[in-house]
Amino acid sequence: MIREVLRMGDARLLRRARAVERHDTPELHALVADLFDTMRALDGAGLAAPQIGVDLRVVIFGFGHNPRYPDAPPVPETVLVNPVLTPMSDELEDGWEGCLSVPGLRGVVPRHKRLHYAGFDAHGAPIAREVDGFHARVVQHECDHLDGILYPMRVRDFTRFGFQDVLFPGQPARDE
Repeated sequence: MIREVLRMGDARLLRRARAVERHDTPELHALVADLFDTMRALDGAGLAAPQIGVDLRVVIFGFGHNPRYPDAPPVPETVLVNPVLTPMSDELEDGWEGCLSVPGLRGVVPRHKRLHYAGFDAHGAPIAREVDGFHARVVQHECDHLDGILYPMRVRDFTRFGFQDVLFPGQPARDE
């Protein structure tokens, strides 16, 4: 089911989400299905449970080809429950980001270039990956939602933050 995505200004987006205590439940599988339905309907690259008003540490992300990110390499479709992110170096990389909860805006955000992430899938099977580039950026962006952080909070240079249609006239919207 496609769910409404909360927008910046909604206090529920600023909370720290609760850990999932039980995997492989009908409720968790329904949440994951709703997250994927919603992300796909909006051509997103990822979505976090708090963005649809669910206060749990669950994110989904991934795509083979996304028309809103034509130059992005594929990212495997992933369900990540109770994620733990560990940067693999101090090296940061600036990149443009958008967000389904901050529609119409884009900003340059520094993110760790390489990281290790771990957690569980919806069935409780462990997941552990080392990633870099766009994949690493998407994971960090989505996991920020679990701690009540929206990407504009990470923008350092507000001359590189603004409305998509003003910054990039003629290009399609690129919210995460």
